[in-house]
Amino acid sequence: MPEEVAMALSREEVEHIAELAKLALTDEEKSLYAEQLSAILGYFRKLQEVDTSDIPPTATVLPIRNVFRPDEPGEPMPREWLLQNAPAQADGCFQVQPVLEE
Repeated sequence: MPEEVAMALSREEVEHIAELAKLALTDEEKSLYAEQLSAILGYFRKLQEVDTSDIPPTATVLPIRNVFRPDEPGEPMPREWLLQNAPAQADGCFQVQPVLEE
């Protein structure tokens, strides 16, 4: 871990981040990720020290071009064809597990 890290993430912060990401971590993983995330934050702090005042704001260094095909109407795909590989279906629709807890 770089020496520039002034504030390491606490175990509670790592647990909170894991909960937000819906990750179940072991105690060893929590310790490892606390160290690794603290190092990443240290690198960001170091990057903030770089003088960028002479660099104009830019969204991309590549030329802007549209890579999408024209949106043209066509025949719809048959429902049976779309659902043939669905793990579960109900009433002609994809059936998925709820993702929100009550």
